[in-house]
Amino acid sequence: MATLSDRLDHLLGVKAAEPLADAFDMHTVEDLLRHYPLRYATQGQPLTQEQPEEGAHITVIGRVTKTELRPMKNRRGRLLKVALDTGSDAPIDITFFNGDKVSYLVREGVRAMMSGTVHWWRPDRWNLSHPDYLILPEKEDGSIENLTSVRGGGALRGLAQSAKDKGGVDISFFEREYIPVYPATAKVQSWDLLACVRQVLDQLDPIDDPLPSALREDRALMKVSDALRLIHLPERKSDIEQARERLRFDEALALQLVLAERRHDAQARVARPCPPRSDGIAAAFDTRLPFELTEGQQQVISEISDDLARSHPMHRLLQGEVGSGKTIVALHAMLQVVDAGQQCALLAPTEVLAAQHYRSLRAMLGDLGTAGELGAADQATKVVLVTGSMTAAAKKAALLDAVTGEAGIVIGTHALIQDAVEFFDLGMVVVDEQHRFGVEQRDALRAKAKAGTSPHLLVMTATPIPRTIAMTTLGDLETSTLTQLPRGRSPIVSKVVPRKQHPNWVDRAWERILEEVAAGRQAYVVCSRIGDDEENGKGGRNSKKSKSAPEKEGPTTAAAVEVFDLLRTGPLASVRVGLLHGRLPTDEKDQVMRAFNDGDIDVLVCTTVVEVGVDVPNATVMVIVDADRFGVSQLHQLRGRIGRGKHPGLCLLITDAGPTGTAMARLDAVAATTDGFELAVLDLRQRREGDVLGAAQSGTARTLRLLSLLDDLEVITAAQELARQVVESDPGLHQHPGLASMMHAAVDSERIEYLAKS
Repeated sequence: MATLSDRLDHLLGVKAAEPLADAFDMHTVEDLLRHYPLRYATQGQPLTQEQPEEGAHITVIGRVTKTELRPMKNRRGRLLKVALDTGSDAPIDITFFNGDKVSYLVREGVRAMMSGTVHWWRPDRWNLSHPDYLILPEKEDGSIENLTSVRGGGALRGLAQSAKDKGGVDISFFEREYIPVYPATAKVQSWDLLACVRQVLDQLDPIDDPLPSALREDRALMKVSDALRLIHLPERKSDIEQARERLRFDEALALQLVLAERRHDAQARVARPCPPRSDGIAAAFDTRLPFELTEGQQQVISEISDDLARSHPMHRLLQGEVGSGKTIVALHAMLQVVDAGQQCALLAPTEVLAAQHYRSLRAMLGDLGTAGELGAADQATKVVLVTGSMTAAAKKAALLDAVTGEAGIVIGTHALIQDAVEFFDLGMVVVDEQHRFGVEQRDALRAKAKAGTSPHLLVMTATPIPRTIAMTTLGDLETSTLTQLPRGRSPIVSKVVPRKQHPNWVDRAWERILEEVAAGRQAYVVCSRIGDDEENGKGGRNSKKSKSAPEKEGPTTAAAVEVFDLLRTGPLASVRVGLLHGRLPTDEKDQVMRAFNDGDIDVLVCTTVVEVGVDVPNATVMVIVDADRFGVSQLHQLRGRIGRGKHPGLCLLITDAGPTGTAMARLDAVAATTDGFELAVLDLRQRREGDVLGAAQSGTARTLRLLSLLDDLEVITAAQELARQVVESDPGLHQHPGLASMMHAAVDSERIEYLAKS
C-alpha cells in the first residue's frame, strides 16, 4: 500500500519515475495525484481542444474516413495523408512519412487513436505529422474490443503492449464515459501519466483529510481521498464537478497558507516606531506643496502614518494608476521616518528609473533635500543615489553618506542589495514596481537594518491589480489603492493605426508629432526591440542570422536604432530626435534623459526603458510602433508617460495586425479605455492565468491548475480567512501536517517565489 508522501521511484520504479521528475518535478504520490487532467473526452470525440496551440502534444480518437498515398517531393518514399473523423466540424489531417509501412494498418474505416504534435499549416487548418497510433478493434455494436494483439506504432503501441502484458490497463478503458487527458510532453505523454496514476491509486491507503469536517460540511466539499480518485477516474460528470470544487479550495488554501505564514513572520518582527511630528521635515514639506492632495492621497498617507507609528514593521502595497500620485505619498512616508532619526532606502528596477526618482525627489524637496549644502533648510535631509555604474569616487561618497547616517534617503537599483552597502539606521524600505523584484531581494535589503529590528516596507506598483490577484499573490501585504488622478492631469486619447490597411495614417502620425513640437511640446516613439545585433543575437525573429541559417518568412518588427535613423533623416528631420535604450552606457542614458527633461530633445525614440517612472510633463504624444508586440498592461504603462502636464495626451498604436484577429481586438480594447483595472482583467484573461502566476520556471506546469483568479473570489476569501486562523494558532503548521503537505504539493514554493517576481 502507499501514502501521499511515498516516493514515486520506490512505488513505480526508477524507469517510470525519472521522466516524471524531469518533466514535471514530481517526486511523491501527492505530486502525481495533484497533476490533474486538463480535460476529459469520450470514445469518438477529440481528446483535445477544437483549436489546439501550435506545438501542443495532443491525442485524438476517431474513424479514418480517407487515405491517400502521395510521392514525396525531395526524397524517395511516399506520404500517407489521412482524414480522421473525431466528431468535430471537420476531419483532422494526419500525415505519415513512412506511408508504405503504415498504410496496411491505417485504412479507411478503422477506428484509431493518434498522438502527436500540432502543426498549423493554414490559418484555418492544422494537422498531426507522423503521430504515434493505435488501431482500436471494434465489436459489432461499435464498442471497443479488448486487444488480443497490438497493432500500431510509437509510444501508444508500447503503452498498449505493456498494459496487455501486465494485465493492467486494457483497451476497454477507452469505453469509459470520461477519459482523462493530462498536461503532457513529447517524452511523457498523457497515457504514460494515466498508467502511473492508475497504478498509484490501486495501491493508495486511506487518506486523513487535512480539512476540518465542519468546514467540509459547511462548504459541501467531498473528502480529499474521494476527490483525488474521481478527478482522475470519474464515472459521471457530477464526479468531475465535485472533485474540482474540493481541489480548487485546496489550491486556494495552499496559496493562502504560504502568504499567511509570511504575514505572520512579518508581524512577529520588531520595528522602531516612527510617530508623526508636527515640527519636522514631513510637516515642513506639507506646508510647501504647491497643490492640494487628493482625498485618496490624504487617506493613504494617514494609513501609512498609522502603520509607521507601530512597533512592528509595516508591510504594505501601494497601488495606483499611472500618474495617481504614488511618489508624493511614498515621499511623505519616508520623511516621517527621517523625522524619527532613521534612514530610508528606495529600490528601483532600472538605473534610468533610479536616476529619475533622484531628480524628482530632489526637485520636490527643494532646500529640504540639500542637507550639508549652502542654503539648506533647518530640517533638511540629504538624498543620495547609488547605482552599479557610478564612478568609484561618486559611489564611495554616496556609500559614506549612507553608513554615517548623513543621507536620510538613499535611492538605488539592485546595487543597494550588495554587501558593500551599509546603513547607519535603516528604518524603511520602499520598493518601486514591486513585480520586478523577488521576495529574497526585498528581504536582503531589509536585513540591513540594525540587529533585532526590521525596517518598515512599502512596495509600489503602477500596474493595477484586481482584488482576487492581490489576495492570491500579495496576500501577505496590506493594500492601499489610489484611484483618483491628481488635479492637473490631462486626458489621454488613444488611437489604433492599422499600417497595412491605411499606410497614409502612419505619415499622419509623424505630422501630429511635428504639430506638437511646433506648439512647444515633446513626443515619444517607442519600439519593441533595440536593433543592431539585438543583444548578441537574442533579439528575436528579426535579429541578424548566421549565413547558414535559413531565411524564415514571418512578421518583422521595427528596431529603435533603425526607426531613429529613419525619422531623423526623414519625416522628423526638422526637429531634434534622441535615442534611448538599455544598451547605452549609463552616463549616455542619463545625458539623453536629462536632455529630454530639459527640452533639448523634441522626440525621444526609445524602447520600454521609459515604461515606468519617467516623468516629463511637456511630453504629449506617444507613437508605439508594432503595438501588437506589447501586452495590454505594458501599453497602459507606456502611455502613462504622456498627459502628465496641462496639455492632453495622444497615444497612437501602429500595428500590422489584421483587422479581425485577437491582436487587433486587444489594441482596440486598450484604445477604448484608460481604466487600468479593467485592462488588467482583460490582460489576465488573454494571457491565461497560469502564465500570469508563473508557469513553472521550467515551463512545464502551471502553479494554479483549477483555481481561477478572476472567477473564484468567494473561494479565495474563504481560504484566506481559514489560512490566517490556522497560522495564527499554529505557525509553521506543526499541528497540521496534512495542510503542510498539501501546501507544498499543490503549490510549489519555488513557483510562489517566481510569482512574486513575475
